[in-house]
Amino acid sequence: MDGPLEELEKLKASTEGSTKRKNPSVESSLDSLLQSLYEVKSRIEAGTVTGDTFALLAQTVETKKKEIDDKQREVYNAIAKFGKALDKRFTQALPTYDPLFASDTAKEALDRTVALHFLRTGQFSTAQTFIEESSIDISSELRGQFVELHRIMTALRRQDIGPALEWSMKNRSFLRSRSSPLEFYLHRSQYIRLLLSSNASNPTPAISYANAALRGFYPEHAIEFRRLMTCLVYLPKEKLEQSPYADLASPSLHTDLEPLFAKEYCASLGMSRQVPLRVIGDIGGGGALARIEKARAVMKEKKSEWSQSDELPIEIPLPPENRYHSIFACPVSKEQSTEQNPPMMMTCGHVISKESLQKLGKGNGRVKCPYCPTESMQSSALHVYF
Repeated sequence: MDGPLEELEKLKASTEGSTKRKNPSVESSLDSLLQSLYEVKSRIEAGTVTGDTFALLAQTVETKKKEIDDKQREVYNAIAKFGKALDKRFTQALPTYDPLFASDTAKEALDRTVALHFLRTGQFSTAQTFIEESSIDISSELRGQFVELHRIMTALRRQDIGPALEWSMKNRSFLRSRSSPLEFYLHRSQYIRLLLSSNASNPTPAISYANAALRGFYPEHAIEFRRLMTCLVYLPKEKLEQSPYADLASPSLHTDLEPLFAKEYCASLGMSRQVPLRVIGDIGGGGALARIEKARAVMKEKKSEWSQSDELPIEIPLPPENRYHSIFACPVSKEQSTEQNPPMMMTCGHVISKESLQKLGKGNGRVKCPYCPTESMQSSALHVYF
């Protein structure tokens, strides 16, 4: 990828009018031309026009036109080189698929997903333009909720927990229904800030804050509450960082509040904790599409087809944050379980797939575990749900 990336950097430098390039950017040339026109206009209005004024203006127009033409030629050449570098790096043509968003309903769903992506990632001006051009109906209430989300997230980055605390207290019943520690963690963050910013010999402000704000959370967070109180004996901060409570002095105690708050806020809107389009890009661009296409080509060559429409014929490794449910692979057949071939637990506690259990079964209905000497009745095996 070094070649395409290098050409991409050159293209970026050309479009931005880098100082290393002899031609200024198109925007700079146009701005300079407008400035010259405004100056001539001012002279005309002031009555100070001379015989050379329009001659110089014509010369300026020609100069700027040449600069723009040269810059466009430079950019086009950079685009051509970038395209050649891509063709050289990716020798195989991109796969073609049948249209996935042919119906009006599918197109509307796609447009709505894109619009929500812009709103959720804080690109509000882009979202507004896209919504207007696609005619997607996104309620003003939902837009306002995303604006509020990014306002609170911005405050958290500035270490201001006030807006987040206000939202948490308004939605306390929702957070408790999810057993979410968000409100407690926000107060804990403020307590630690007060503790580390105060004099080691006078932690009274932090203790007073804990007494007022943290006391009500003791039943649910008793162990953590005791840690917050015990860490007082290890002040100042330098000593705390070398103590058994060093994690309380870590910056992550505060920075981890941002993803936690975003997760709970989106949950209150009935949305996933991750941005859907970003997940698609991470998984597809991370190698999944390449693996699927390779498997597709191999199976086409062997004239075979996928056995299941709702599963992949190959294993796709995913990072932990993109694993949304447990998957059982039978240790005997090495195949993933399905609804028709579920995992079954024998009386000894070992789990294999239903098909493997049936194949290992004897004529009398008994089956010997392949991993221990235990024998049991095939009918006594239990269906395991992940």
